This record gives sequence, structure tokens and C-alpha cells, in this order.
Amino acid sequence: MAIAICSFSILSFTDTSPSHHSFPFLCGAGTSPFRFLCSHKPLISKVKASKRTPSHRTNKEEVEAISQKRFPGRAKDEKAYLPPDGSKGETGRSSSAVFKSLGLQKKDKKGLVYDLKEQQVNDTENLQDATFLNAVVKVYCTHTAPDYSLPWQKQRQYTSTGSAFMIGEGKLLTNAHCVEHGTQVKVKRRGDDTKFVAKVLARGVECDIALLSVESEEFWKGAEPLRFGRLPCLQDSVTVVGYPLGGDTISVSKGVVSRIEVTSYAHGATDLLGIQIDAAINPGNSGGPAFNDQGECIGVAFQVYRSEEAENIGYVIPTTVVSHFLTDYEMNGKYTGFPCLGVLLQKLENPALRECLKVRSNEGVLVRRVEPTSAANNVLKEGDVIVSFDDVHVGCEGTVPFRSTERIAFRYLISQKFQGDVAELGIIREGNHMKVQTVLNPRVHLVPYHIEGGQPSYLIVAGLVFTPLSEPLIDEECEDSIGLKLLAKARYSLAKFKGEEIVILSQVLANEVNIGYEDMGNQQVLKFNGTRIRNIWHLAHLVDYCKDKYLVFEFEDNFLAVLERESAAIASPCILKDYGIPCERSPDLLEPYVDSSEDKQTMDKDFGDIPVSNLEIGFDGLLWA
Repeated sequence: MAIAICSFSILSFTDTSPSHHSFPFLCGAGTSPFRFLCSHKPLISKVKASKRTPSHRTNKEEVEAISQKRFPGRAKDEKAYLPPDGSKGETGRSSSAVFKSLGLQKKDKKGLVYDLKEQQVNDTENLQDATFLNAVVKVYCTHTAPDYSLPWQKQRQYTSTGSAFMIGEGKLLTNAHCVEHGTQVKVKRRGDDTKFVAKVLARGVECDIALLSVESEEFWKGAEPLRFGRLPCLQDSVTVVGYPLGGDTISVSKGVVSRIEVTSYAHGATDLLGIQIDAAINPGNSGGPAFNDQGECIGVAFQVYRSEEAENIGYVIPTTVVSHFLTDYEMNGKYTGFPCLGVLLQKLENPALRECLKVRSNEGVLVRRVEPTSAANNVLKEGDVIVSFDDVHVGCEGTVPFRSTERIAFRYLISQKFQGDVAELGIIREGNHMKVQTVLNPRVHLVPYHIEGGQPSYLIVAGLVFTPLSEPLIDEECEDSIGLKLLAKARYSLAKFKGEEIVILSQVLANEVNIGYEDMGNQQVLKFNGTRIRNIWHLAHLVDYCKDKYLVFEFEDNFLAVLERESAAIASPCILKDYGIPCERSPDLLEPYVDSSEDKQTMDKDFGDIPVSNLEIGFDGLLWA
């Protein structure tokens, strides 16, 4: 059985060694703690082990996203299967603990006016005839993912199913992972046998939410959208509705809210507010709504946690995150993302540490490093202590007040902001209290977790295939072929400027003109004819305007690959024809290159390689805000 899983790794709760900022996205085999569950009848898509897995992650806890896939030609009676031992293919990662993201659908913020107060969800009511169940639909998606090892082509298509629900004005809400790389999306209402084509309006990767629209008026006849409710309290009853494995009709499971805190989102490799419930969530529930006792939607099911030591742990995206996504879409006409402060923090529990930093009270978190690409780089310094965020007091453990008697991670306040918003920080610098302001923008990743536009960039020069390093490419190539040195850069290096990329020589298409280089692969190219490379667009520009006799590519450890320019130009068309490649470069590299003076100034600065942690600050004292 073919299986594909999106896997993300998280740090161990007990290990205190430094780890990477976010969780790698994988497509391969196995199970892991966080999983996306886009259910499909035939089989479960299995995810490869994460390439950016922190070294101190235990084999009992892993973060993954799984979605059931079905490839053409499979037998109808083929059943979904997850390895009982939790193996993860070539990566060998155990999956005894797994977060699964369920197939969810996108939604819009407007039109949520359906009054469900009369529709009480309790043990005595017959849910079979509940009106609000008719707003939950089944999603059918055909996926065609890029082939990152052969970036000029696509992988074999597969299909998956998930859930979605109506939110008014011709829009539906589901999970982003349910429609990722989707070439065709269809939806079907409860009790109907007709599927309608849906269009993806926006995909929020970080929050794992997608917004769909259906233009057919017939689909919306008699439709009554759901209404969102407030953030629930502990032990509140919750009912999860969707189309999981086990049948074609709608499914309902009931539980209670067991925890509300900042949670790791497997698909987006981010930390946002999440609701933990004990209701059963299975592949196919992704994108389905979760209701309270008043019939109001309090969130979207998207992932589960599995472990030998834990049972019935599912997660729901709360309405606060959904509202942020919808507001962002309304304000900008597209999804722009959740902002980031861009600082690496350390908690200040130790009295001696506070005294050394001249912090007189038990408060604040220490700024260990500021990202070069963040606006805070011009405001904050290493050694500053952040004691407040928009006049909200920050505790020494990196937490802030939440509701009446609760506390929550400091980065929750940042996630409530939008791109371009200004935040006021209260800091202590060398014993002096002061107020500073900084602009919040989405984080710049040196190695992206998802490729915008759906197709990776590539450049072929006389058979030498160059492409930017990305998490999907690492997943596809496996860690052994990538090499430890390149993996270390992918996990621990920071982008020095916006647009910086790690450009690698993916492979060499053998030809007489490149004799001696055939065995090269997955090596970072640093310079071209003595000029340091900023990104693949810059490399294409340098090659196009080169007038020298030789094309000199410089790799790690001063390894050189030299080609005669005129011979390379003559051989390139023949190589493309021999290997059936339509073009020597991706369409995005056909645009004129725009040089940036700011990039030139930051290219030679050494910011160092530092570990990036995306876990709770209480686990190891580190936090990327």
C-alpha cells in the first residue's frame, strides 16, 4: 500500500538540548504525534520522517501530518493501514506519539449569522435530524504535488477526502492540508449525491486553514451557515462532526475540552492557540466543525496526538485563530500570515541571572538573539529584557495572563497581531527601563517549509541542475543523501536578508561537456566566478550575463566545477532534449533580476548559526517569539 505522511518533529519534553525552530514537513511513511487526517477510503498517505528533526526528540513523541491518499488503480477493498510499530521508513523515526491533522476546509468570516440557540446538543436529543449538521460537507480533493528532486515535473496524482462547513456568502472553511497542491476540489452536501466544484480562495499554511467558494447556486439552496461561538472553558462539552474513515455518511463524536494553550501546528510548523479535546478524531475529520452545547461552532478539527502513554487527545483550531485568518483575508484580499517578533528568548527564573541583568523584580525574558530580517533587529539588542508587550506584563517564565486565572505563552499576544502592526515593548537595558516600538511581520525562513506557487525554482546549466534547498526537497532526498553539513545549515542558520536562499547542485545530467562531475549531488554552491550567490535568481542572472571564457562554480570546501562557456551553451539544448526536459529554467527565473543594495551590505556579515526552538519556553528555556 502506498502511504504518504506529512511529518514534523518536536523536541522532547525532558531533554534540554537546543533544537530547531520549527517542525519539518514530510511525505513518506510512518506515524508521529501531530498528524493531519485527510481521510480517503482506500489508504492512508504516509509521511517521510522529518529532515529537520531536533536531535533530542525522543522516539516516543513526534509531530506529523497524515492524510489518506488513493492512487489510481488501487483495489476497492484496500483498507487504510498504519504500521503498528510506528516505523517511519528510511528515517527510522518511531511514531508511537502522533499529532494527526485532520482534513479541514477553509471558511470566510462573513455570513455567520445562523442562530443555533434552539439546536441544543445534548445526550437526549436526536442528532440525526439536527439542522446544523446539514452545513457540514464532504471534501474530495485531487492532489498533484511537485517533484522536488526533478523540479521540472510533477509527481503522480492522488486523491483524498476531508470535511468542511458552510460559513455564509458562498464560502466554506476547511484545513489547508486538505487542499494542498490540489488540482481539483469538489464538495458534496449531506444526503446529496451530486458533487460540486469548489475553488480555493486562500490557504493559511501556519494556521492550517483554507477558504473555499462554490459558485453553483444549486449547492446553496436551503443552506444555513454555522455561527461561531466563544472560546470554551475546561470541561465544556464538545461535539466533533465530519466524514472520517469507516463510512460515507456523516459522523458525530462527543467529548469535553481538556486543555487550552499554545499548541504546535504540525502542518504550518508554528505555535498558535489550540483546544485539546478527548473526542474521537480520525482521518477524514479534518476541516470538520466542533460544536458546543448551544450548537455554536467553537473550532475546526485538524490534528491528533498518539502515544503509548496517552489516549484520546485531539486538537481543534479555536475561533480566535479562525477569526484572525478571515480578518486577514478580508483586509488584504489574501492571506498574509501570522507575524513574528523575531527574537530568541530565555526565561529568567534564576535570581542570580536577574541580578546580573539588573532586573529588580521577578519578571521578563532575556533577548538572546534577534533575527537579522526582523524589524526588531533595529530596536532590540542582545541582553535586553522584555518585561511587557503592549502594556501586558510578561512573567519570568515567558507567560502572560490569560482569562481569569490562567496564564499562556508570551507569543500568544504576538499571534493576535497582523502583518504591519506596531507593538510597544517595555524593556530593561542595563538596568534602565524604557519603551520601544517595533513593526511585526511574518518570519523569513532561510529554508522554506512550503513552496509558494506550487512549483520549485530550478536552473540547468550544461546538465548541472541547481535548485533552492527546501524542507520538501530534504524529505524527498532523505537525510543521508543531503549530508550532515547541509542539514545543519538548514536547521540552524538564519536568513541574513529577505530573499536569501541556500542554492544546491541537486544532480548532474551526464554529458560529455560535464565529464567528471556526474557523481556530484546535493552540494551547496557558494560562488559563481568569484561572486557570492544570494539566491537562485541571482545565480541565473550571473550565468546569463557572464562573458568570461569559463563558468566557475565554487562549492563547499573549495570544490570547483568549471565549464567552458561556449561549449556549455552548445551542449545545453541537446541535454534538455536527451532527458526530456521542456525548459532550462523555471518560469519565475525568466523575469529580470532586481539587485538590492541592502542585500549586498548584509551578505558579508556573520550572524552565526544558532539553534531555533519552537517549543514552549518552559521546556528548555528557549523561545522564538
